Amino acid sequence: MCDILRARYRDWDHHNRSNPLDELLFILCSTRTQENGYRGTYSALKQEFPTFGSLAEAPARYIAKPLEPGGLQRQKSKAIREICDQITARFGRLSLAPLRESSDAECEAFLTSLPLVGKKVARCVMMYSLGREVFPVDTHCWRIARRLGWIRPTQKDGHCADRDMDRLQDKIPPAMRFSLHVNFVSLGREHCIGQGPRCDGCPLDTVCPKIGVGTARYGPPRRRKR
Repeated sequence: MCDILRARYRDWDHHNRSNPLDELLFILCSTRTQENGYRGTYSALKQEFPTFGSLAEAPARYIAKPLEPGGLQRQKSKAIREICDQITARFGRLSLAPLRESSDAECEAFLTSLPLVGKKVARCVMMYSLGREVFPVDTHCWRIARRLGWIRPTQKDGHCADRDMDRLQDKIPPAMRFSLHVNFVSLGREHCIGQGPRCDGCPLDTVCPKIGVGTARYGPPRRRKR
């Protein structure tokens, strides 16, 4: 499955950043925002604050201005202000580069101590920018893994709890985690969407238990008999 998806999507990294602090800002801009929106918001933030030094000195109300098009600007700007302060207090400068010397557990513990940073965000920073073999579980990865039958949720409402993220990560060989993550995101946007998946032409049509060999698409949802 990993080979099939790699051949189709070529492990495209979805515009993520190599600098860990840039990546953290990029992911925060994407929170509850469409792709075409958060990329523009991140660009506006970087244009307004081209250096980390300029961002380190900015009040939250100034940080909020370039974030307005993406929404939640007050919440995000306050979090970014606090993140800048906490990173500077910990490392003596506004940089996450010192995390390169930390273990995976230490990295994740520090990142998840920051405002608005959960396991998914922390593991995105770790995977994309710090070269760690972790598996961030976003909505695409969670949806596809469930449809493939890899995991069942522990929560009644089906959302991905922290322990579910750990369980799914443990199921995936470390060397395959980056490839499967980025290609699941591509698959989730092109074919395995949330409602009415586009199974025609899906690269996993011969291995997905929800499709099966010779079938074309999911059937319509069945109504329960009363």
